[in-house]
Amino acid sequence: MGELNHDLPEGMLEWIADVGRGEVTRLHRHVARREAWVVDVTRPDGSILEAFLRLQRDDGGVDPRRLERETRITQALAQTDIPVTTVHGWNADLRATLFSRDPGRSDIDKLESPTEQRAIMEDFMRVVARMHKLDLDALDLDDIMEPRPTSAEETALGEVDVIVAQWKHFLDGYTDPLTTYGIDWLRRFVPKEVARVSLVQGDTGPVNFMFQGERVSSIIDWEIGHWGDPMEDLGNIVVREMWNPCGGLSGLFELYEEESGIPYSRFAAQYYSVHQNVRGMIPIHYVCLNAHPRESLAWYLCYRYVGDRTTCEMLAAAMEVEIERPEMPEGVGMGDVVAEAAMYAQQHDVAGSIEDPFAAQRARDVQVLIECMDRKRRYGAEIDETESQEIGALLGSKPTSVDQGNADLCAAIRAGKLEDAALIRTLARKAYRDEWLYQPAADIYPNRFWADLD
Repeated sequence: MGELNHDLPEGMLEWIADVGRGEVTRLHRHVARREAWVVDVTRPDGSILEAFLRLQRDDGGVDPRRLERETRITQALAQTDIPVTTVHGWNADLRATLFSRDPGRSDIDKLESPTEQRAIMEDFMRVVARMHKLDLDALDLDDIMEPRPTSAEETALGEVDVIVAQWKHFLDGYTDPLTTYGIDWLRRFVPKEVARVSLVQGDTGPVNFMFQGERVSSIIDWEIGHWGDPMEDLGNIVVREMWNPCGGLSGLFELYEEESGIPYSRFAAQYYSVHQNVRGMIPIHYVCLNAHPRESLAWYLCYRYVGDRTTCEMLAAAMEVEIERPEMPEGVGMGDVVAEAAMYAQQHDVAGSIEDPFAAQRARDVQVLIECMDRKRRYGAEIDETESQEIGALLGSKPTSVDQGNADLCAAIRAGKLEDAALIRTLARKAYRDEWLYQPAADIYPNRFWADLD
């Protein structure tokens, strides 16, 4: 086995070589995910196994069977007409799975042809419709999943309850008003009816499936797959189309209804868009506050502040509340020669000299983080003062600090003391300011807005 640069656990390359029945001749980290690797195994006959190595996500033990669940779901679906990649091997000790590598593309948002995008999305909706009609008993996954829900409320809230329980150590002392309100809102406005319980991907939509030509070649990323309401996946699609625009959603959910026989509900799609954002933002908020140095914090800041703003916008749409973007601090603030020197060196002297794609991405992350720190230094105090005043107007008295105000606001939300419309407007103004403050990170995914729902 040749010399390969990696920081994989001891014994990993030997296991991959054994599974692939050859020698590992290509190995590099996937740019978008630190716990994923692109792997080639060359066999004695000269053939090459093109594989994709996935490691258990390091979440502090919150969900220790996450990758195992993804692996089992993929294996089960391989026995159906749902296109998935092949599982070549699973290693419980190394907590690793070797999947086949789909030679197709996932970047549907990068296609220049709207006609091609539409054809792919229509094929994807047909796949999702078939998936939601699968016989759950035949999939034989109950031992790796949470128990099947027995009521509409359990079906809708099961994954919320799982996430809240998994992150209890963080949420118990966390005073973020949007997170507190989002969880409260999901419980108060839970759908009263669910057409059926299905296998849902839990994060489905653009970029989480591969395509070749105008056909879906595999659905990928099943690590939070679970039993749930089919409308949850439609809400996921709304969210992922916002992050990865690919022509809008007009008519696609009607096509899904025709293909599946499961009725489409506009409010349910809105509800589950909030559902996906709220539960998805909990671990993202955690990382933003407790990031390990190896994490791509710039990306997490983008997800957090674009995600928080879009959550507020979808809450407003679902509740038919008018919101508006507030004025931002004027002027450019006073520059800092240290920050400016660091940003110049990073952009002009460092980034262009790095050839490794992963290292180059990390260099761009550093540039973003320096810019964000500089903006926080310039504008943070003014924004905190504005938010303290707005919290005071909502609660009746101005808090001694914005942190105390957030804690008081969370307590009022839990006590049910606030009117929804006024609270949503306040949360939206805060989210718009936060996104503006962290604009260098938010610009990783610029101009992200919800598609119209029929």
